[in-house]
Amino acid sequence: MPLTPASPVIDIDRRLATRRSGFRSKGDEAWAVLAGAFEIRTVGELLRHYPRRYIDRGRVGAIRDLRIGEPATVIGRVAHVDRRVTRRRQTMVTVEVYDGTGYLSLPFFNQPWLASQYREGMEVAVSGVVGRYRGQLQLQNQEVEILRGDDELVHTARITPVHPATEGITTRTIRELVHRALERLQAMDDPLPADLVKAERLGSFDRAIRDIHFPDSPEDLARARERLKFDELFMLELGVAFRKRRVEAEGKGTAHRSEGSLTDRLLATIPFAPTKAQKRAMQEIGTAMERPRPMNVLLQGDVGAGKTLVALHAALVSIQSGHQAAIMAPTEVLAGQHLRSIAALLQGVGAVPYLDLAAIDAKKDDGQASLMDLEDAPSPGASGVEASVTYALLTSAVTGKDRQAILAGVNEGGVDLLVGTHALVQEGVTFADLSLAVIDEQHRFGLHQRTALRSKGAEPDVLIMTATPIPRTLALTYYGDLDVVILDELPQGRQPIETRLVRSVAEREEAYDVVRREVEAGRQVFVVCAAIDEGNRMQVKAAEQEAERLRAEVFPDLSVEVLHGRMRPALKGTRMEDFRSGRFHLLISTTVIEVGVDVPNATVMLVENAERFGLAQLHQLRGRIGRGDRRSYCFLFDESKEDNEEARGRLDAMVRTTDGFELADEDLRLRGEGTLFDARQSGMPDLKLARLAEDVDLVKRARERAFALIERDPSLGEDPGLLEGLRRWFERSIEWLFHS
Repeated sequence: MPLTPASPVIDIDRRLATRRSGFRSKGDEAWAVLAGAFEIRTVGELLRHYPRRYIDRGRVGAIRDLRIGEPATVIGRVAHVDRRVTRRRQTMVTVEVYDGTGYLSLPFFNQPWLASQYREGMEVAVSGVVGRYRGQLQLQNQEVEILRGDDELVHTARITPVHPATEGITTRTIRELVHRALERLQAMDDPLPADLVKAERLGSFDRAIRDIHFPDSPEDLARARERLKFDELFMLELGVAFRKRRVEAEGKGTAHRSEGSLTDRLLATIPFAPTKAQKRAMQEIGTAMERPRPMNVLLQGDVGAGKTLVALHAALVSIQSGHQAAIMAPTEVLAGQHLRSIAALLQGVGAVPYLDLAAIDAKKDDGQASLMDLEDAPSPGASGVEASVTYALLTSAVTGKDRQAILAGVNEGGVDLLVGTHALVQEGVTFADLSLAVIDEQHRFGLHQRTALRSKGAEPDVLIMTATPIPRTLALTYYGDLDVVILDELPQGRQPIETRLVRSVAEREEAYDVVRREVEAGRQVFVVCAAIDEGNRMQVKAAEQEAERLRAEVFPDLSVEVLHGRMRPALKGTRMEDFRSGRFHLLISTTVIEVGVDVPNATVMLVENAERFGLAQLHQLRGRIGRGDRRSYCFLFDESKEDNEEARGRLDAMVRTTDGFELADEDLRLRGEGTLFDARQSGMPDLKLARLAEDVDLVKRARERAFALIERDPSLGEDPGLLEGLRRWFERSIEWLFHS
């Protein structure tokens, strides 16, 4: 039966299933190792299990020319085989090889069966590192291949691939399987259209697959990698283009009115002038919302760039068009802050909380005000404008009658704007007419949560906001189904943040001096730790322990409080509000304050064990300061060792720039895209060869070709084979590809 890419791996050579070499057990359990560890079940999947590195064993030398300590490959004949038991009762087999210029010994420990495998006169190719033992040359860490007739060399005397392996199967066995598969396979069809291959001047797919595993030269390997990288990126971009076009064609969105009384009032009454970037973003999003198809926009803005105003403007576009809007944040602290910011921005619009203000006032008199009741919430007519927008906060902390009242208002249309957390996607929340869903800090939310939120309305426009800038190539690939709007300008008046590394006791004291100076000037300080108890596996300073140390040893004259994720939501909210109100000087926190927390009076950030944080997280933490009109200071306490180049590279980048987009590109370069994909992309196909930080040109080329092809053939009906290939590529995220 002929071998095809769809054939089971076991069909390559069933004898390998019962050989001891490379396997712990016999029979089909060997193939279970491949399936379980690498999800390899077919020949095609095996061929996409690319080598992780290569060893150049292509230069065959003479034994007399070998040099101690250098790698070498020799072809000769077995001159003698010796088997003995050492003093330590280990079985030692020594195979002596002669090539006409000299002798070389190959020692094998605890492999007694090799004494019968090698026979005198047998021709072998051997590779390893040259050593000397008792005056005789030998090869250490050797790879041996028995030569039979005209058989092609697999393991030696060539550029040898080293495939990822695991317990139960060796890289040698995988290499042999791949080699046998390629021997038996006919020339493979090219998965890409012929006109595309020609236009891009790509090499043969069949040749590339063979050369990526067994190249004859470095040049052949480079050409193979380039071709297969393009294939990966093209299929990824094709899926992105396919989904984007399908959603736009199938979705029945809402044609909003981007201009109206609410948006006009907002821009006329806010107490500051929007930046050019904010104006541009509001116009672009407004134009997108006017279209009768669903909007899917990713709003990127550096920390402090003013995304809240842009999001609120979009919400008012929805509301003035007769619909509802929802804003969803990752934490209750951030949801509450959003509501506070929105209430302030809406002062001149005439917006009020949904719950009856008289009832709120009565509860306040009784000391029973709920978490959603803002002390500074505007009253109807306070601004001389008739109330026209109602808003509410819904989180897990809102319970009882308040919750029931809000749910009823959302269901009946009485609530125009609902702010909350993941509680907004729960089954109990039903919107009367949701036409816009704003999702803040999208990397905290998964695809299922967004899909559930979309299901709350007929087909709401979606605005995803992130203050974690996404590298350009990542935005073009894994976020390519979204239209990207960028806020690349900070509001006027923002003061620069000075970032310093702290690596000595003297530098730590200097940081503490800055803390004292700023507190004396009436400012406040964040101190960030990575854990909340000493039992943390990373053994970093715990927030509670650090708070006690600072209270007792460093700042006994200052007020210090703690905030961490294990606190009850109500206590977290109260603690954050107390800090915002200036009731204490230092807030010792975990990364719960990483996103969105806005305390303009905080001018100092101390980050303990900064070497343990990623660049994006450090940038977010630093963004909690510098939000007022005073110069701010960020101190990164670095306890890494000098040889930890990656950690020191991250921290040096933080000192070098405050540009989030530059740091995002650096983060991609340092960590790779595999660690940067957010929950939204779980199940998306991995890039095995392409590297987004290095292959920017290939990304652009692949994207241009993929989108052009979908423009010509949106359903891929003219190329069923390509459509089937797309299904295979997106097998783990088929729901994302074919459904909204």
